[in-house]
Amino acid sequence: MAIAPNAHGAAAGIADQLTAALHHLKDLVARHKAVRETYRELNALSDRELADLGLNRSMIRQLALETAKAK
Repeated sequence: MAIAPNAHGAAAGIADQLTAALHHLKDLVARHKAVRETYRELNALSDRELADLGLNRSMIRQLALETAKAK
């Protein structure tokens, strides 16, 4: 007598993997949005305003990336 594989269990496993992938994608999109917003906001500041914050324009990209990692 052969035992049929549990189709319900396999479907649940696939659904869990799909859900995890969608959550991961949602997280990536949110991080990308944070990078873009931070970059845009810092880039809009004048060189004087950046200097008042102890920053220079060449630091903007790295700061935006670090902001996304922190979230």
